[in-house]
Amino acid sequence: MRSPHASAGDYDNGMSAAALHGVRWRKSGRSNANGECVEVAELADGQIAVRNSRFPDGPALVYTRAEIAAFVAGAKDGDFDDLT
Repeated sequence: MRSPHASAGDYDNGMSAAALHGVRWRKSGRSNANGECVEVAELADGQIAVRNSRFPDGPALVYTRAEIAAFVAGAKDGDFDDLT
C-alpha cells in the first residue's frame, strides 16, 4: 500500500489530495461563491493535480503538463461548450 506522504515523482491518479503536502491549490477567478470549484496545483515533479474544492481531502487527478495544455487549448477552442 502507498505511503500517505507522496514525494516527487510518486503521484498516482485518484490518490488523496490530503497526501499532496505543501502544494498550493488555486482556482479560477471565475469560480462561483458556492464552493463548487475545480482547483489545480503544480506538483514537485512538474505534473498538475486537479481536485474538487467541495472535497479537499478527496481524490486528486494527476496530469502531465502536455495533457493540461491540450485540455486548456480544447476549452479555449470551444470543444466543451456543449457542457455548459
